[in-house]
Amino acid sequence: MWLLVQGVLLASCLRAAAFPRGCYPSEEEGLKTFRCSNARLTEVPKDIPNDTNKLYLDSNRIPFLPRDAFRDLPLLLELDLSHNAIAAVESGAFRGLADRLRSLDLSSNRLVSLSKDVLSNMKAKVNLSNNPWLCDCRLQELIRAVDLTAGSSAGIVCDSALQEEHVGKAFLQVIADTDFCNVYKKTTDIAMLVTMFGWFAMVISYLVYYVRQNQEDARRHLEYLKSLPSKQRHSEESSTISTVV
Repeated sequence: MWLLVQGVLLASCLRAAAFPRGCYPSEEEGLKTFRCSNARLTEVPKDIPNDTNKLYLDSNRIPFLPRDAFRDLPLLLELDLSHNAIAAVESGAFRGLADRLRSLDLSSNRLVSLSKDVLSNMKAKVNLSNNPWLCDCRLQELIRAVDLTAGSSAGIVCDSALQEEHVGKAFLQVIADTDFCNVYKKTTDIAMLVTMFGWFAMVISYLVYYVRQNQEDARRHLEYLKSLPSKQRHSEESSTISTVV
């Protein structure tokens, strides 16, 4: 029996030693939890138990979420990534979590822009507050694609925008009066019209140049014919007419 107890304790110690410093497993409200808060992490740990239900990676230094960062956590229900330095999230970073995950916290990071595809089909409540957002069509599409955590929308503020008057305002307040995607579409349409007009003007200019050049060549040829003696002129004119025919 003593040997068995020693074996269990040794296995537990070895398993704990495999965890990043500052990370530890626990159980909260019957859910298996893994906490790495304030662990000075610069990336998502790779030795997280795959039966984890709640994962806390908050208050670290993680700058980037790569593709399949959580692919080995099929039972994950809650994911806290708040108070990091996340500035970019690769498409597919949350792949495999869409069906079960019910809470995703990305607040207080360095997100300026995020494609809606990153959170596509996500059923979880998502917190995107306190990031330096660029208020544009991309953010508008993202907000429409996710289910925001209750009370978090006021914290989604325009840190930058195409129009200076929107800076410092809550994004939902801004889009109540401004459709960024419609403005973008109009700008794109105008750019296309300007481009088409430019090509059309080039074609017309070339045609005008071509016609004028031919007229000049014809004028010079006529002057040359007039300068020839009568018989030679008639011969040249006949030759010219036959060539044209």
